[in-house]
Amino acid sequence: MSHARGRYLGMDTELISVAEAKELLPILDEQYFVGAMWDANEGHLDPSQITHAYLECARKRGAETVRHSWVREIKRATDGGWDLTVYDTKSDEDKATVHCEHVVNAGGLWAREVGRMVGLELPLLAMEHMYLLTEPIPEVIEHNKTTGKQIIHAIDFGGEIYMRQEGDGLLLGTYEQGGKPWAQRQTPWDFGARLLTPDLERIADSLDTGFKHFPVFAEAGIKQVINGPFTFAPDGNPLLGPVRGLPGYWSACAVMAGLSQGGGVGLSLANWITDGDPGFDIWGMDVSRYGDYATMAYTNEKVRENYSRRFSISFPNEHLAAGRAVQTSPIYDRLAAENAVFGVGFGLETALWFQKEGEDPVEDVTFGRSNAWEQVRAEALAVRSSVGMWETTGFSKFRFSGPGARRYLDRLLAGRIPNPGRMSLTPMTNLAGNLIGDLTVATLGPAAGAAEGPETTITGGATGNVRLSEEFVLFGSGSAERYYERWFDQHLPADGSVQYETLGFEMAGLSIAGPNARALLEKVTGTDVSQNGMRFMSFKELNIGLAPVWCGRVTFTGDLGYEFWMPARYQRYVYQQLLEAGEELGLRMFGLHALNSLRLEKGFGSWAREYRPIYDPFEANLGRFIQMDKDFIGRAALAAKYADAGPGASVALLTFTVDSDGGQDGVDVIGDEPIWHKGEVVGWVTSGGYAHHSEVSVAMGYVPAGLAESDGPFEIEIIGERKTATRVDGCIWDTNAERMRG
Repeated sequence: MSHARGRYLGMDTELISVAEAKELLPILDEQYFVGAMWDANEGHLDPSQITHAYLECARKRGAETVRHSWVREIKRATDGGWDLTVYDTKSDEDKATVHCEHVVNAGGLWAREVGRMVGLELPLLAMEHMYLLTEPIPEVIEHNKTTGKQIIHAIDFGGEIYMRQEGDGLLLGTYEQGGKPWAQRQTPWDFGARLLTPDLERIADSLDTGFKHFPVFAEAGIKQVINGPFTFAPDGNPLLGPVRGLPGYWSACAVMAGLSQGGGVGLSLANWITDGDPGFDIWGMDVSRYGDYATMAYTNEKVRENYSRRFSISFPNEHLAAGRAVQTSPIYDRLAAENAVFGVGFGLETALWFQKEGEDPVEDVTFGRSNAWEQVRAEALAVRSSVGMWETTGFSKFRFSGPGARRYLDRLLAGRIPNPGRMSLTPMTNLAGNLIGDLTVATLGPAAGAAEGPETTITGGATGNVRLSEEFVLFGSGSAERYYERWFDQHLPADGSVQYETLGFEMAGLSIAGPNARALLEKVTGTDVSQNGMRFMSFKELNIGLAPVWCGRVTFTGDLGYEFWMPARYQRYVYQQLLEAGEELGLRMFGLHALNSLRLEKGFGSWAREYRPIYDPFEANLGRFIQMDKDFIGRAALAAKYADAGPGASVALLTFTVDSDGGQDGVDVIGDEPIWHKGEVVGWVTSGGYAHHSEVSVAMGYVPAGLAESDGPFEIEIIGERKTATRVDGCIWDTNAERMRG
């Protein structure tokens, strides 16, 4: 996978045999290896000198630096900027108050403490990390002499070790299974540039493996054992970007590989601060990817897990065990009783698929098709032939109100803001016109009989809240909840005319889809939900049994369907009502795996895969939802890009069917595979899988805009094998959307 991904990233890697690896790295023992990936572009640098080089470059560009200084307090200034109280580290006396517009928390080991100065608790933790340096090794010296080159760098994933030359000897490091956190709650301010006490016993097993795989270490003397702390976020990626609620405060921490990642981190933040956008797709590093669930205890568990898996293969269908089952919906136990196999999204347990009764609810981790194949197939076919139900609590949900709410959303969102009782799909774009959200917005009118004015008090509806005037509900990707909030906050009017609340997982959801969906809903509500009574994209309040819910006539499956939203206290009841009423209609529960299969047939994209901040909505096939005749954030950039003299789209999102047979033993794309066109790599896959109803393997991905209408030949490389891919014109199933709108 790494080799294939490197094709479109411009990396020049090569898969080689063990014998070829032995020629390049003669100190390895061939019996422990099956092959290697070779990257000729390798080497190492002096971190101290590079840091000073960065500093000198910054000075030449006008930066001012102050050494031996310690920021002990950060306060919001009256002009909206920041006042930093700075002390001299030598005299420990008050040195100065520095006023600035922006503060970047690049505190490293002290990033938590710097965050706490402004009331922020960042999810990061330091781990002890050990490596050893050997005495001079004759084989190393001889290799240098005969080849004129140093011993190359190597990562031994099976042995979970890494090595490189250091002087006339070697460096050997490891990420041991029993990693040890350091300074779990508070980093000592006086720690300074010193090392921790080595503990070779803790890494003995890893060293034993290293000595077997590279026998030269067994005879070498150990010159020094280094043990030092460095920081991780729960997933091992940096925490970058602006922090919600703290304008001008930026995070640049949890940068585990400081030297190798530092340049990219600095460039991204510089772009972000000056231009309002990092200039790259750094969603996987954005500090907003974590919510309140990422507590200190959660971070501790996940960082230790991540550290122990630093060199482990991550499988696309793998959901790791640490920090699980903390956030659950009210029907979690009911789904578990149905033998649900759970994954996790934004900390919430979510059903991926439902295992057969009596079998362990566990999915085999694999790059191919797993043991979920038959069950997911049955779930998908049930939706297309009768009716299925899945839980939607994991979506992000926001409620906007106030006299300026419509005007605010009309500026914020690139699509149409619907009339009361209706909903619409709308992209959200940044100043550059690129996607920062794919949202659904629904409009609620005033409660029946409500009069405008503070003297009127009316309660009711699905949330029990007062609604005296028009209100709006936005739905989006659950993982982007904090990301959306940050953007909303940045653009809220200062006059208080707009308020919003994040409904979170306290607003639970269920959805039904399939040709029998309307018949099912008619059994549990007295509201007219016929085609005339509730048209496609309608949004209204109704009762399911005795429970009030919001109901939207839409579904991500592309079939006839409805989404129900309710306070969490009603979800178990609503679930039971639908379950009982749907029994005679063939109702079946389905999970996210089946949903993925169904949405691929319709060519529906998803956030952080097809929809990312490096694509504009026209490139992502969302142009039909854009209202270019109104003034929204990003419109000017899009108008210039698509003007007669503008550059136009650079890439195009396509759907392909892929020749990948084999039934359960076959393979499908998972994302990031290279797309070939006439023998050259031209694009990349964003997501895919198997469409069970249409019985085809599907891939979605981007190619240069000039190839949008090409019939190929296209190929997609899956696990080292190039498979024929056929461009789909439109979508695979129900091309006229008759089922969805019927």
